[in-house]
Amino acid sequence: MPGNTLSKGEIFVIDADAASREQLSNALQQNAYEVICFADGASLLSAAKARMPACVLLELPPDRSGLEVLKRLRGENCMAPVLVTSANGSIAMAVDAIKSGAADFIEKPFRTHDIVGRIDAAIDEFAQPGASPQRWLTGCEPLTAREGDVLEHLAAGLTNKEIARRMHLSARTVEGYRASILRKAGARNVTDLLRRIFGQGSPTQV
Repeated sequence: MPGNTLSKGEIFVIDADAASREQLSNALQQNAYEVICFADGASLLSAAKARMPACVLLELPPDRSGLEVLKRLRGENCMAPVLVTSANGSIAMAVDAIKSGAADFIEKPFRTHDIVGRIDAAIDEFAQPGASPQRWLTGCEPLTAREGDVLEHLAAGLTNKEIARRMHLSARTVEGYRASILRKAGARNVTDLLRRIFGQGSPTQV
């Protein structure tokens, strides 16, 4: 990190690719973050017990073992936003990551300056969480703050791509949040969801 620059916090990184780790470290350090790289999930979990990072960047390998690390972080009350990256991304994987507590799901390859922007946005949002419009879906499983934000945008008629652009997320991440909202609301699709929000009838059960 450049001298005389106040640190914006520590970023914990797990990434199997050495070149990717180096690029990420350089980009984050240039943006006043301190970076600590870990070889495996156990090392990261151990460090997270002793210090709270500003954000965690967690690569999800093909065997999806990274999801267990994510669940453990959440189970042990690590409140830092966790951004999941994967070279083998799918909507199903993004949904699983969101359900497990990820703040964002980012497909590889990615541009390092995009990652820095998403980390900045995730940290800002976790520091100042918005109020979730839970009042719209009374009686269902509580929504997270991020799900509430996505729901507000859906209710305003925005598409997944538009929501992703406004919230500085990937389209797959938004798809994951949308699927989680529909599941909690018991709605078959977004039309059913909007009918419930605007009082035009109960959502159709799957």
